[in-house]
Amino acid sequence: MLLPRLVEAEILEKELENPNLLIIDLCRNEYYQKHHIPGAIHLEYGAIVRNAPPVGGLLPTEADLSKLFSAIGLTPELHVVAYDDEGGGKAARLIWTLACIGHHNASMLNGGLFAWGNEGHPTSDRPQQPTPSTYTANISSDAMAHINADEVVAALNSESALLDARSEGEYLGTKKFAERAGRIPGAIHMEWTKMMDQPNNMRLKPLESVRGMLQEHGIKDGQEVIAYCQTHHRSALSWFVLDLLGYRARGYEGSWSDWGNRSDTPIEI
Repeated sequence: MLLPRLVEAEILEKELENPNLLIIDLCRNEYYQKHHIPGAIHLEYGAIVRNAPPVGGLLPTEADLSKLFSAIGLTPELHVVAYDDEGGGKAARLIWTLACIGHHNASMLNGGLFAWGNEGHPTSDRPQQPTPSTYTANISSDAMAHINADEVVAALNSESALLDARSEGEYLGTKKFAERAGRIPGAIHMEWTKMMDQPNNMRLKPLESVRGMLQEHGIKDGQEVIAYCQTHHRSALSWFVLDLLGYRARGYEGSWSDWGNRSDTPIEI
């Protein structure tokens, strides 16, 4: 791997001229137009999710992913660096999507635009035009990064853990954003922002500190952990951190917008 999975701004700055890097900006477009990492290609978050109301946050089709990644110039050899302006949720969702199609050469910029801009690294206001490629995306049916509702149901009586990254109100069922409120039975609650060191320019907390938090919640080292939220946006960051820490991390596409709008899935309140 060209860069560590979680890369710091000072390391990335040294590699900006590396032709084997593809830097992808998932910030709001108005931010990108004003200041972005030199050479970064802008990608709207909506391009990497598929909605089938009332379910949101699904994986796009292979055809749509192939078209998207070809348009931004991705090739199997390129190492992707993703960043955003919210602490990593959007960037992590892109990295999870890439993992689902077997593209594992990908890193997240720790702290994203906040760390980059606030700590004096160079920025540009010149949009970067990608050089299109021909990329074929194949979603592996046995990709460990991915899990669907039927597989979650099957895992309920297994050794797998469930990590709910939503707000406390959503977890307790007092906030309802689907036909049914509540949580997946047995799910452990750890809101996604608990993993962030927000005063430190939105970086992640030290990984061993996060590991300790997970252990306090009963999650064991090496355990399979299924992360979910409302649409696998917030929980994409949870998945990314779990993966960094060596857990067998899986992300539930659709998440509660799928589970809570079905009639055949058990819930707990």
